[in-house]
Amino acid sequence: MFKNHPKGLLGAALSNMGERFGFYIMMAILTLFISAKFGLSETTTGYVYSAFYASIYLLALVGGLIADRTKRYKGTILIGLIMMAVGYLIIAIPTPTPVPSMSLYLALTCFGLLVIAFGNGLFKGNLQAIVGQMYDNNEYSDRRDAGFQIFYMFINVGGFFAPWIAIGVRNWWLKVNNFDYNAGLPELCHQYLKQGDSMPAESLTRLTEYANKAYINAPASIDLTTFVNNYLDVFNRGFQYAFMAAIVAMGISLVIYLSNKSKFPDPAQKASSKSGSGISKEEIMMSAHEIKQRIYALFAVFGVVIFFWLSFHQNGYSLTYFARDYVNLDVIDINLGFTRIKGAEIFQAVNPFFVVTLTPLIMWLFGSLKRRGKEPSTPMKIAIGMGIASLAYIFLMVFSLALPAKESLASMTAGDISAMQVTPWVMVGLYFILTVAELFISPLGISFVSKVAPPHLQGLMQGFWLAATAIGNSLLFIGGILYTTVPIWACWLVFVGATAASMIVMLLMVKWLERVAR
Repeated sequence: MFKNHPKGLLGAALSNMGERFGFYIMMAILTLFISAKFGLSETTTGYVYSAFYASIYLLALVGGLIADRTKRYKGTILIGLIMMAVGYLIIAIPTPTPVPSMSLYLALTCFGLLVIAFGNGLFKGNLQAIVGQMYDNNEYSDRRDAGFQIFYMFINVGGFFAPWIAIGVRNWWLKVNNFDYNAGLPELCHQYLKQGDSMPAESLTRLTEYANKAYINAPASIDLTTFVNNYLDVFNRGFQYAFMAAIVAMGISLVIYLSNKSKFPDPAQKASSKSGSGISKEEIMMSAHEIKQRIYALFAVFGVVIFFWLSFHQNGYSLTYFARDYVNLDVIDINLGFTRIKGAEIFQAVNPFFVVTLTPLIMWLFGSLKRRGKEPSTPMKIAIGMGIASLAYIFLMVFSLALPAKESLASMTAGDISAMQVTPWVMVGLYFILTVAELFISPLGISFVSKVAPPHLQGLMQGFWLAATAIGNSLLFIGGILYTTVPIWACWLVFVGATAASMIVMLLMVKWLERVAR
């Protein structure tokens, strides 16, 4: 796989894999953790989730600026890794649930997330810039797209295992404390804390039924108040122990990065060497015009991909809530003895699995088309990816047509909810289609930026790519608002429209983008 690629690619891919492993441990459980820890609604949780996810990519712009100004790309990446480890430590510190002070503990959690986001900003875009520079050498330039696809695949190797670890640690701690996992319990527990026995009769009945089933060895009698407080504390402490696994992952990534640091190129040295290469006045004038065109092209692509990320990153937000509320999770139960793998978070492993398994096939497809002279350009691949993303949400919308609105679930019995839930294969099919779209957009978009960006603006332009992602992520809360206020099928229809419109705009720009990228 790494044959005929720069020798530094493997080290960069492994370093990023370790970092992404820790990151996806957190992202697999973040929305459910915030909801279960603080009793926040899906909409309010969405504001926190959107702000965090947006800040990750927005701060990548800051990270790119810092690296470009200081010319210390490798040092900036190293500091980023250390900061992320500190951020995970802050949110991993066990705290009581229900929280004694909502404002204090929520602020502490948000501060930890901000530290993670800033560290990620220093790390992510600059490592991508270094990988891109590996392919500036004429020996490797025609393998740039393939290189970024390999790099992206290794990201998702870490992403595949992360949800298993997160779920396993959380459910292990539940088992240690004589509890079993139930996706619906945290929301009902918080509702009971707020309303007590005055909560709706159907919800109180479900809480009582779930509470009796939650004990591995049930006591003779169950006091709901005691149960609710104990279950919430154990449930969320398990989440925080899972965050500790992310710290270990960051340590591994740090060791890999330091071991391979000498193999990585230095963008600052290349920019310095180019400045003294004796460029003529005509070449400088031509270069200035070309730089302007390239920046225009990059920002056009940035504008389009905003809507892809708005739609795609619902996987950790509204799609996770959908899996919790509307998917039959009882059929997913892997008993490992010391723990059980079950929970809505498991679907976060499906996308990375498909990335890893489908990347070689996509690479083979593009390679085959290239040999026949029929390979689409990178801008065309991105446009096709947008169309595939639209198909994914059409697929989910069809299966959601008969499902009740979220607000109707409160008045339904446990039996009624179980009867209307869809098979987990719906989520698998959805993530399969979304993953194909992702492989047409994300690694190739990064490749496009590294190819088109002026050499002295590599870090900054990678930062702007991530900033565009940040804008899309800042709008993720829209998914939560739609999820809780409109019919479920109508929620997915909005994302069908967003991705389809992006495809059309991209198709209209393809010829221009192809000229600029030559």
